[in-house]
Amino acid sequence: MIHHLDHLVLTTTNEKASIDFYVNLLGMTLETFGEGRKAFRFGQQKINLHIKGAEFEPKAHLPVSGSLDLCFIADCPLDNVIASLQQKGATIIEGPVSRTGATGPIRSIYLRDPDLNLIEISEYIAT
Repeated sequence: MIHHLDHLVLTTTNEKASIDFYVNLLGMTLETFGEGRKAFRFGQQKINLHIKGAEFEPKAHLPVSGSLDLCFIADCPLDNVIASLQQKGATIIEGPVSRTGATGPIRSIYLRDPDLNLIEISEYIAT
């Protein structure tokens, strides 16, 4: 019945810091749609942005910032991602470590966004 994820919603307390993290650090594209809504586009998915206290309806029952744990698959080797993040001054809090992704083994690093959501960036490991 379900084929794939189209989008998810991130609730932030600091729109500017979130845009800087997801666009300037991670390389996503900022999109504005509807009545001034913002989203981060990557691949065939997007993350819609809600500002805490000014969420769009309908919304999650208890929208809070900092409660997400997201895993993204990189479009380049993970070592290139690590080098880029380090060059931009990002703090990697763990990794690289081996994990299990949706379709097989992955190699991952972890960092936190400005709202302290846990962000995992991974590459699939050839088996």
